[in-house]
Amino acid sequence: MIEIVALDADDTLWHNEPLYARTTARFRELLSSYYSSTWIEDRLSETELRNLPHYGYGIKSFSLSMIETAIELTEGHIKGDEIGEILSITKQMLAAPVQLLQGVTETVTELASSYRLVLVTKGDLFDQESKIARSGLGDCFSEIEIVSDKDKTIYAQIASRNRIEAKQLVMVGDSLRSDVIPAMEAGCLAIHVPYETSWQHEVLPDEVLQQYRFLTANSIEEVPGLIERLHRTAV
Repeated sequence: MIEIVALDADDTLWHNEPLYARTTARFRELLSSYYSSTWIEDRLSETELRNLPHYGYGIKSFSLSMIETAIELTEGHIKGDEIGEILSITKQMLAAPVQLLQGVTETVTELASSYRLVLVTKGDLFDQESKIARSGLGDCFSEIEIVSDKDKTIYAQIASRNRIEAKQLVMVGDSLRSDVIPAMEAGCLAIHVPYETSWQHEVLPDEVLQQYRFLTANSIEEVPGLIERLHRTAV
């Protein structure tokens, strides 16, 4: 019997990846006089992944990686006004409107009428709190978890804290690496809701995915029906 539905935020409830894509395009343009677009984007991606253990996830981490990449690619010759442009881009990202995916408000409201909802998101605390507040969805959740990263311990702790078995919790999210697989490793159920684009870091090889059985929804609007299906199976 399912008691808790845990939901991811970025690219599950609201659009997030397009914001990074647009910013990356502006960063490529900023450094276009130094290197080709492909080279710049590849170096930025490498820097971002290398910095995850130091800065974690989120816009501020991304900004620091842009600055570091710019310094490295220009061999320290990047101008002060160009660094200023990166900082300006960062502030624009932080202030960008929260755009909910189609059907999110109705779906979250429907789920909240039948299950306890927990929002589980990773990234910068200030930024995530701001997006949650601006989304208008905060009151639908009985708990909000903003974590530096997602692993099986996070999901196990949510189940334990709420005094339920892990199999009574279903995690819903767009990321296989962060939402689906670690939740299942903790003994929870999971529903994958793929977003239109994915950060390469969140993609897992097929040989890993073949080890797990989870449901996939074409959109967030299909989630209540899939949870009901899981609920009937578990009873």
